[in-house]
Amino acid sequence: MQITSAQNSKIKLVNRLRSKRGRQREARFVIDYKRDLQRALRLGYDIDFVLTCQENSPEQDLSDFESHQLTPTLFKRVSYRENPDVVLAVMHSKRAKALAQLEAADVNHALVLVKLGVPGNIGALLRTADAVGLGAVILVDTAIDIYNPNVIRSSTGACFLGNIFRLSSQEALAYFRAAGFQIVAADVMGERTLYDVDFRPKSVIAVGSEDRGLTADWIRAADQVARIPMSGAASDSLNVSVSGSLFMYELYRQNHLGKSS
Repeated sequence: MQITSAQNSKIKLVNRLRSKRGRQREARFVIDYKRDLQRALRLGYDIDFVLTCQENSPEQDLSDFESHQLTPTLFKRVSYRENPDVVLAVMHSKRAKALAQLEAADVNHALVLVKLGVPGNIGALLRTADAVGLGAVILVDTAIDIYNPNVIRSSTGACFLGNIFRLSSQEALAYFRAAGFQIVAADVMGERTLYDVDFRPKSVIAVGSEDRGLTADWIRAADQVARIPMSGAASDSLNVSVSGSLFMYELYRQNHLGKSS
């Protein structure tokens, strides 16, 4: 079917899905890059319908799905990217996993993101967490949804893994204590460096918001408060996605390569 009008109901739906409120209300989200679409399908996500551009044919076979052709002008207008791919897919989202699912999961190491507010940082951390094989990423008191276009793009599809949970601080801290996790708080004022922490026991790495870092309750609850050693003349901190990645790779090194490697 061909769509030529911006007033078409499908086009209006895609526009609504630009906002978090729209994505939550419709229980749908948009993927506008073929690599991310392939990964979402492989990880069990379902397509509602696809939009393609008349001038280009998608490389993958989408004949099993409801499909609509758009004029090049209209396709560029509804695409999220400045240089759009050849296909835009409206996907069915999945409900966020909560405490009950985390309790049932077999997790020994996890990343905790407390009050992060930049989608690109969340996506980058999800990508690194997948690279090091962490069992869970826990979004704590975080307003950003994982179907935000910038989360999808920067995570390179890691946001579609089934290892992401959404908890409150109270829920998370109580669970970690009850389950015997070591809480390692990443903080620029940490009394030791991340290389002095033993990450081999059950552990979670907690990182805080981009502007203020971890909240006081997480610092107080932590078993270890660790910093990244720095020798620069001007820089006293790193972007949270870089900091979290350094902590995760030290955990990976100790658990997979040996602490003294």
